Amino acid sequence: MSLLHALRTAVAAVASLLIARLGRLPEAHWAPISTIVVMQSTLGTSLPISVQRFAGTALGALIAALIGARFAGNAIAFGVLVFFIGIFCVSLRIERSAYRYAGITLAIVMLVPRVTDGWILALHRFAEVSIGIAVGLAVSALWPEQGMRSGLDGQKAFDLLVQPAEEARSYPAVRRHQDGPN
Repeated sequence: MSLLHALRTAVAAVASLLIARLGRLPEAHWAPISTIVVMQSTLGTSLPISVQRFAGTALGALIAALIGARFAGNAIAFGVLVFFIGIFCVSLRIERSAYRYAGITLAIVMLVPRVTDGWILALHRFAEVSIGIAVGLAVSALWPEQGMRSGLDGQKAFDLLVQPAEEARSYPAVRRHQDGPN
């Protein structure tokens, strides 16, 4: 931890909040929360896992919009859908990070009482988290912390965005991150 890291994180968090507010997203606070999570790792470790977070948020929002919103607040339906998402993630060998974000997104859409339609809420949640992830990655790439090695140069970072997760695991920084607790 350094003062520079704290400054980078604060600037990124405020930027994502302002972008979410500019988009008039109703729960703009999810953007800086996601940014803060992303900013706690180097670009080399946060890029592949951010792809998983993005995919998980999309999956959770999709399931919440299609099914979960019809059963808002129903504990049994919620549990069944969390299990269903787990089965889906296991069958496609999707990482725990994606499963975690899918479950969180589902919970927010299904279990927090609101007057907005479920599919609109799911779309907003996806946009808010996606903004946070994108801003965190952009700040990490454009303003690297002195003395922190990301393990990636700009081209490798771009390549990771378009490669499957399996290929991304070949980078040493990603393997080190995945060897730790998920």
